[in-house]
Amino acid sequence: MAKQYDILCRLLMLGDSGVGKTCMLRRFTESEFDPSHISTIGVDFKMKTVEIDGIKVRVQIWDTAGQERYQTITKQYYRRAQGIVFVYDITNKPSFQHIAKWASDVEEYAPDKVQRILVGNKSDEDLERQVTKDQGNKLAETFGMEFFETSASTSSNISESFIRVTELVLQAHKRDVDNLLGSLDDYLEKAALEEVKGSQDADSNTQSACTC
Repeated sequence: MAKQYDILCRLLMLGDSGVGKTCMLRRFTESEFDPSHISTIGVDFKMKTVEIDGIKVRVQIWDTAGQERYQTITKQYYRRAQGIVFVYDITNKPSFQHIAKWASDVEEYAPDKVQRILVGNKSDEDLERQVTKDQGNKLAETFGMEFFETSASTSSNISESFIRVTELVLQAHKRDVDNLLGSLDDYLEKAALEEVKGSQDADSNTQSACTC
């Protein structure tokens, strides 16, 4: 069976419980929104294949539980992550204030090349807003991250945020990606040549066996 993607990209979602990580993930991977879901227990993941600059990327997104009791489990996934999506709820100021703690954990446990973005979720609930967009931008600048405000409910900026962090991962690993795609091209070219050669050999055998 032909391979359905060129590159596998692993993303990790981090943030307090209830900020909407699972809703964001389901909106991106399944185009669905269910506000009544049960809080994630431990770690869950979903996948989606996207195309970026002609490269088919299989995005594997790990959705982590925000509760304190699960954080030992969560930290085991930091080392394998290539991209981090920090999420807070714009209607919940403590979830915004806790981003610094999540970022500190990433600094300690994640690889040096890991790419990060900051997301303020639930932008559709502007009347209950406790964190301004300017505050989100400033925090993102402090940690050297790009910033998005999203809504899983309306789908606003959901694809844009996940695609952007995936693009950052590809850029950070460009040499590895180029080498892999080069190897893939060589493999496909070699396979095509072998197929042509096999066809020519078959034709040759047919001709030598002909008695007419």
